[in-house]
Amino acid sequence: MTISANVQQGTWSVDVRTEAAPDGGFRATIHVAQGSPDGDFEHTFHHAKVFVTEREAVLEGLREGMTWIVLKSTKTIAV
Repeated sequence: MTISANVQQGTWSVDVRTEAAPDGGFRATIHVAQGSPDGDFEHTFHHAKVFVTEREAVLEGLREGMTWIVLKSTKTIAV
């Protein structure tokens, strides 16, 4: 079973999808997108950790994606 989730507001969005990890457990693939006058930003990456349950994977994926949006919005990081 695959769980997916989406959070969005205004010009940004975070999409997360879980998948079974090769060695057991589940990992999250995270896609973040933000539109801004400085240019649109999109980035897709895997969460660094493998989780025991899909629920943990999708929740942590959303947290990680939201952290990226905050860092990008406050210009703490430039990618």
